[in-house]
Amino acid sequence: MPTIKDVAKRAGVSRTTVSRVLNDNGYVSHEARQRVVEAVEEMGYIPSAHAKTMRTKRSGVIGVILPRISTETASRVVNGIEKELAANGYQILLTNTQLQPEKEIQNIKLLKSRQVDGIILLATNRNQDLLDTISEASIPFVAIGQELSGVTSVVYDDYHSAFSVTELLIEKGHRNVGFIGVPETDHAVGVIRKQGYLDAMEKHGLRVEEGWIQYGNFTFESGYEAASQLVEQSERRPTAIFAVTDRMAIGALGFLKEQNIRIPEDIALFGIGASDLSRHVTPPLSTVDYFNEDAGQKTAQLILEQLSGKVLEKEKIKLDYRLIERDSV
Repeated sequence: MPTIKDVAKRAGVSRTTVSRVLNDNGYVSHEARQRVVEAVEEMGYIPSAHAKTMRTKRSGVIGVILPRISTETASRVVNGIEKELAANGYQILLTNTQLQPEKEIQNIKLLKSRQVDGIILLATNRNQDLLDTISEASIPFVAIGQELSGVTSVVYDDYHSAFSVTELLIEKGHRNVGFIGVPETDHAVGVIRKQGYLDAMEKHGLRVEEGWIQYGNFTFESGYEAASQLVEQSERRPTAIFAVTDRMAIGALGFLKEQNIRIPEDIALFGIGASDLSRHVTPPLSTVDYFNEDAGQKTAQLILEQLSGKVLEKEKIKLDYRLIERDSV
């Protein structure tokens, strides 16, 4: 493996000159620069990333912590992050928590030890241990998906989107609207979306009966099971079901079809996420689009602003959404 000394010898210049060319820092004559570039290409010289980090105090890498690497939402957010960062000369390093809150803390510490320049967290909880770890890391940091105290956060409009979905179902004549949520440890999805549903029902003077609220864990299987509880254990069967994620809504759809319950004639169905699969199930699933890729780009822009030295207020940026009404309603 050639060294910077070898490149300097081949180009007939000093090591300092090679360093200036590689880092685009300091004056080098056009002729000398050409000789260095040619020598680098001919010898296949690759600069040491560690050495560059030592010189510039930057690694050129942003850590991204995902709750689950296999989901469409995470994939779209990462696409947006990667596009924005790559355009500005940065790479990303992905880690995965598998929805385990303690792994969020572990991964922040891991990425800090790897000398990343900043961290983006697709957060699933807001506990104090997490907030303390972020503060102690003392590194450019942006959270997405949850509002974290003292941290610049990019959040979805979980309340109004859930309110709008519920109200749309009510306006279509549904008075018995069932709900499939997730545990309240996930504040945005588990608490705020549920509150949007409850408030819309209350606004229209509709009582939420016992059994109309069931819980899943973001999976198809849990949506299937929650739908079975809604249909089989409720005194009055819902005529519409609102699930807070597309995966759980599609799981519910699977149960309803197995039971020969017509969608939407017998039970209407709505999800959140605008997943690709939502367009291809039968009937196509009505859903909410959170513009995940745009969210990723916005998050990356906020990290880049911090890296440029801009002091940001620890603000909350709320993103827009749109309802996509399909044949399931």
